[in-house]
Order: sequence, then C-alpha cells, then structure tokens
Amino acid sequence: MWKKRLSAIILLILAFGVAYYAYNQSSPYKLGLDLSGGTHLVFNADTSNIPPAEVNDAMTSLADVVERRVNTFGVSEPIVQVETGGVIGETAHRLIVELPGITDVTQAVDLIGKTPVLDFRLEKPSTENLTSAQKANMTLDQLFVTTGLTGRYLVHAALEFDPTTYAPQVSLTFNSDGAKLFSQITKDNIGKVLAVFLDGQPISTPVIQTEIDSGQAVINGSFTVDQAKTLVRDLNLGALPVPISLASTQTIGATLGQGALDASVFAGIIAYIAVGLFLLLWYRLPGLIATIALAIYVALNLALFKLIPVTLTAAGIAGFVLTLGMAVDANILIFERMKEELRRGLALPDAIKEGFHRAWLSIRDSNLSSIITAIILYYFASTPIIQGFALVFGLGVLVSMFTAITASRTLLMAAGVKGEGRAARFFFSSGITR
Repeated sequence: MWKKRLSAIILLILAFGVAYYAYNQSSPYKLGLDLSGGTHLVFNADTSNIPPAEVNDAMTSLADVVERRVNTFGVSEPIVQVETGGVIGETAHRLIVELPGITDVTQAVDLIGKTPVLDFRLEKPSTENLTSAQKANMTLDQLFVTTGLTGRYLVHAALEFDPTTYAPQVSLTFNSDGAKLFSQITKDNIGKVLAVFLDGQPISTPVIQTEIDSGQAVINGSFTVDQAKTLVRDLNLGALPVPISLASTQTIGATLGQGALDASVFAGIIAYIAVGLFLLLWYRLPGLIATIALAIYVALNLALFKLIPVTLTAAGIAGFVLTLGMAVDANILIFERMKEELRRGLALPDAIKEGFHRAWLSIRDSNLSSIITAIILYYFASTPIIQGFALVFGLGVLVSMFTAITASRTLLMAAGVKGEGRAARFFFSSGITR
C-alpha cells in the first residue's frame, strides 16, 4: 500500500508544479485578435512581372507563404487576406495581415520577414554582342527578360559544396510545373545566359550548356557558408512569389475584449464547480477523486496552451470549456463498472481493478472517435479560428484520457480501502444505492 500512496504523492507534487506553471503570470497566455487585439498590416504586391492570367494564383500562393511563416503550428490565429482594387484600367493587389497579441509594429514586420524573391531571367538577344563596358551603362531591365520561373515553383533548397572548389552553393528543387518550365527554358536557350536574381539583383549568371529536365538547379554565387545557410533557410521557409512592400500599419483593438475573456473564464469556473458537485453527490469518494483528477486535467491543458503555445480565442476557450464535461466521461464509465462489480460481491480493490479493465475498451473507442473528428476538423478547416477550436478540443480529449486512466487510477488505488464494511461500501457506491 505504501508504494501506491507514494505514487499518489508524487503525482500530486507533479500536478502542483504543472498548476504553478499554468497559473504563473510571468509567462502570459497568447490571446487572439478577438480578445487582446494586435497589429493590422497592409502590403502592396508588385504583380507587374506576372502574366495577368497567373496573378490570382500568385496572390493566393503569397498569402499561403505568409500565413505559413507567422503560423508555424497552425494555432497563432493570424488573418491573412488578399485584397484587389484600384481605379478603372489599373488593378492594385494588396495583402492584409492581422497578427494577434502583437502591438509592436516593428516586431510584426519582422515576423513577416524579408524572404528572398527568387526568379530566373534570360539575357536579351540584343545585348549578347555588347561589351562589358556597354552593358555597365544599361539597366537590368534592359539586359534581361523574365522567364516566369520564380520562387513559387520551389519545393526545397539545400546547402551543398562544389566538388572541385569546395565553395558553398545552393541547390534548388522545383515542383512538376517548375521542372517543365525549367526544362523548356534550358532547351530553347542553349548557349545563352540564364541569370539567377535574388531580390531583384543578379547573384549568378551561368551559361546554359544543355537541357536540364531533372527539375534541379544550382546557385553558385560568391557565398560564404553562413550566407548560403541563411539563403537556404529563407528559401525553405517560403520564397515570396510576389514582391511586397509595407504600405500601412495600424494597431487594432480587441473585437470582443476583456469582458468576453472574463465571461469565458467565469463560465469555465462554473462548469468545473457544477461537474465537481455532480461527481461528489452521485459518486461520493470516487467522485472526489475524479474532481481532483479534473483539476489536474485543467492544469495540464493550461500548461500545454502555454508550452506549444496555443493562441486562445473565444472559440478556443469555448472548446476547452466543452471538454470539461467530456473529460469526466471516462471516470463515469469506470465508476459504473466498479458499481457493477461491487454488486457481484467483489472486494473493493478487486472491483476497482476490474472496473478500470472493463471500462477501457469503451473509453478507448469513444475518445478515438473524438480525436478523429478533431483531426478532420483541423486539417479541413477553412479558417484559423476553426483550427484553433479543433486543436484545443483534440488536446482536451488526449489529456482527459491520461487523467482518467492514470491520475484517477493512481489516486483510487491509494485511497486505502481495505475493509468491506458498510462505510466503505457507502463511499464507493453511487447515487442512492448502498
């Protein structure tokens, strides 16, 4: 028995540490735009070098890249939108980015990052016979023509070293569309210069020797190892398919505000008290243990919200409050099976073990269906708000399984039930039964 009680003490100490981390105000939770406000950024997109038929796809790709950069875990709840407008005969394309919890404009712009704009350009036929001195007096637009092969076709970049000179170089791998375009460009322009441009400046000007149909290219500019590593990192994070420039910034207030946050927290407290009272009144001593396990569940979830971190919106908090009621489902199944075993005449320790054993399959199947629902909702969600709700809901289901099976079992087995008297039977019965 002392081993069981020691396990329970260790569990409670760990739970206290988790609760301290969860409620420690020195590391606040990340709140969404609806609860804490943030920064509103407007970027102008330069689509002048993109064929009109491809502009919409390029802007969609741009929005995806930016959202991926600011939403690495899919839970930061950014709002990234494409806006199209302008006067008659002239269309302007803008990217609208709203970042929750960030009121420092400089920090917000840094979060978007200055990713490199990568594109390949051919030397114009009219400049092939010019001397270097003559070319030096010409602009880049006069020297080169765009090919349409840009960073939006890039799948992966990697750091390599030239086998002869050991100089660092960057290898590029294009997707299927980019590979076809690159193959056609190299096939039709053998002997010509195909310059690699980064942020509008040529960094490498190789001559096409033969058709390249592998979908791979190498940038062998004058890089240091650190410069090559930085370029690889930025390209893999997402080379912007369209150049953008910051047009305006604005700090925005919360759409719901502190009142909604306080109401959500109050609802969570009331939900916990209501569930705890039901467990105590109906399941007695096991209900008390389940209430303690539910407190551990709350602390673990809040700690995970900080650790990941999860950006909490009103929808996410609603999902968390919802899981408070669902978190005790496993305990109820276990307690009902325990009651059945007690009616069969089993001793209390045996009834506890058998109750957990018999309830496990039902707990597993019911929680697995909820996890599948959360995964589907997360991956097919149309907005980050729904993704945040799905993530909070899925985490809640996983943590509830742990607290019901591990925490509740450990505390129940350490309760010290040895006797078979009326008092013991009463405290481990439920409802109005003995």
